[in-house]
Formats: sequence, structure tokens, C-alpha cells
Amino acid sequence: MTSIQEVSTQFSTYLEACKEKPVVIAQNEQPVAVLLCVTDQEELERLILSYSPPFQSILNSAKQRIREGQGIGHEAFWEEVGKDIH
Repeated sequence: MTSIQEVSTQFSTYLEACKEKPVVIAQNEQPVAVLLCVTDQEELERLILSYSPPFQSILNSAKQRIREGQGIGHEAFWEEVGKDIH
């Protein structure tokens, strides 16, 4: 763990370090953030979505509908997607 003050004064050093492993940033000796290296746009989008409460709500609702037998199959899904495209 590294303090906010340490990261502030040596930010470029920690940017390089996060390429090897995540850097945990602490305030008052408690973890408050993580500095991660992102290698491409898709990875960044996945990371942002994974922490998005609205997106998580959508996923949880979908999982519940599937458990209740209200989901659609793979082929039906892509048929629906195809309708929206054309």
C-alpha cells in the first residue's frame, strides 16, 4: 500500500509500477483506491461497467429473469438483435 502523498509526489513512478501489478493507494492507512494499467479501450470499458451500479442492476435483473425461466436462447437473442440492425 502506498499513501496518497507518496503517489502525488511520484505519480509517474507509480504509473510505471502499475504496469506490473495494481498499486493500492491508502489514506490514513486505509485502502481508498487502486491504480491499474489499462491495455486497451475494451478493457477500460469492461472495468468501468463492472463498477457501474446501473449496469449491475441490469445484469442482476437479467440473471433473475433467467433463473425464473424467462430468458431467451442464444439463437433467439441474435435474431432479435438482427431485427434491430435492419
